[in-house]
Amino acid sequence: MPPVGPRSGDAIFANVERVNAELFTLTYGAIVRQLLTDLEEVEEVNKQLDQMGYNIGIRLIDEFLAKSNVSRCVDFKETAEVIAKIGFKMFLGVTASVTNWDADGTCCSIVLEDNPLVDFVELPDTCQGLYYCNILSGVVRGALEMVSMKTEISWIRDMLRGDDAFELQVKLLKQVPEEYPYKDDE
Repeated sequence: MPPVGPRSGDAIFANVERVNAELFTLTYGAIVRQLLTDLEEVEEVNKQLDQMGYNIGIRLIDEFLAKSNVSRCVDFKETAEVIAKIGFKMFLGVTASVTNWDADGTCCSIVLEDNPLVDFVELPDTCQGLYYCNILSGVVRGALEMVSMKTEISWIRDMLRGDDAFELQVKLLKQVPEEYPYKDDE
């Protein structure tokens, strides 16, 4: 029997258990609204959404690795492509593109043309500093940290602010060496 190769984002998305997209979108909107009510400061809501995403990302990477059959990526560029083409498709049903690489290959942009989190959303004037989808930056940061990549993630473009796409800038700060809790030879 030939070895099982990595699966495409479309193939995984077709076989993954899903919830109703409108229910998901409206539930996320309710969470953001409640955070705005409880925390009152938009910047605090941004931090909380990022932290929530981080907590999701450190757990979501296990499911991603188990279901996608993706082997270890050789570098940050390959990792970014896997996130954009397989990860976003697997969990959100959208495909992203990776662009704007710097010369060192340590900084890029992940661009989403479509984002199901923002269906039915209009930001009021009082929330202009809100990064409504900041949970996504936390998810990516958390998942990458679990595969030994310390990153900084920020929003460059946001369709809720009048831009033509959603663009996350992903900057690799350092590749953390893997640590093993014990030595096999002892």
